Amino acid sequence: MNSAAADGTGVSVRGLTKTFGSFRAVDDLTFEVRPGRVTGFLGPNGAGKTTTLRMLLGLIRPTAGEALIGGHHYADLQHPLQVVGAALEATGFHPGRSGRDHLRVLAATHAIPDARVDELLELVGIPAAARKRAGDYSMGMRQRLGLAAALLGDPQVLLLDEPANGLDPEGIRWMRGFMRHLAREQGKTVLVSSHLLGEVEQTVEDVVIIANGHLVREGTMDELHGDPAVLVRTTDAPTLAAALARAGIASAPEDQPGSLRVLTGDLARVGDVALAVGLPVHELRPLRTDLERLFLELTESPEHRNRNLEVTSTTPAGAAPAPTGARHTDIPPPTGADAPVPAQEENR
Repeated sequence: MNSAAADGTGVSVRGLTKTFGSFRAVDDLTFEVRPGRVTGFLGPNGAGKTTTLRMLLGLIRPTAGEALIGGHHYADLQHPLQVVGAALEATGFHPGRSGRDHLRVLAATHAIPDARVDELLELVGIPAAARKRAGDYSMGMRQRLGLAAALLGDPQVLLLDEPANGLDPEGIRWMRGFMRHLAREQGKTVLVSSHLLGEVEQTVEDVVIIANGHLVREGTMDELHGDPAVLVRTTDAPTLAAALARAGIASAPEDQPGSLRVLTGDLARVGDVALAVGLPVHELRPLRTDLERLFLELTESPEHRNRNLEVTSTTPAGAAPAPTGARHTDIPPPTGADAPVPAQEENR
């Protein structure tokens, strides 16, 4: 880890809980997000991801616990735009205002020069659209404008909710590389929520998985993939297994005829052992638990099954059913103390 990352600003969620009446959106959630790394924040719809991010930004008041950025609550940050940038949705723009003017208004609230606005429009790849009305932007362009807004103050922490939505394959690849650059080269703390599990697997170093407001799994991608193993297929698996055992390498039969699961990450060594006993190798490849498979195993287990799929059994007697076609969110519309705090537009 570079020195910038070692001295960077992290995110701490400690015993975080949020209830809305009898509904517990987030339940005693605890995890850490380290500087200099990209962390994936995953969970089914309604798991509590958006609620957690909003509590980090002071947009929702926790029922219990705390959500800290660099050891501080968001409301206590003297210069929030320089500490944390967030893109939680791609709709926080005045439709009649140009993309450039949107950023200039936000920049003016923190005395950030217009030169920074133009720099970011170039960086996120929409300089040609800068003077067009934001209401005419495509979803991908709105995502890029939202990212530019989050980066205005050159913050140490980035909170991104579904940043690849609406991007084409080239844009997704650019986003992946950009997040890695911000974390690895600039030491920033990047927390990204996404449903694109294959893309997350190629992007993040750490993963936090939640379901029904609870922490289900936390760790590095290497830890989640489990111990290294390879699959080898040959004409005489028992003979190869015996040869591998003599070389100090454990193995076990796989379902496919002639195949072994070998507990090593060294493909060359497995091939050398097969060659030494005169056996052909028809297949030799790494084996690991991919993120999508692990995610589904964890979130579809009985204790973590998505409560939103069981509306019939959990809806209180006499309660009106959800409207057909309604878009699900983690939380009910905020009111009173839970309504968005004013002057938070820079974090949209």
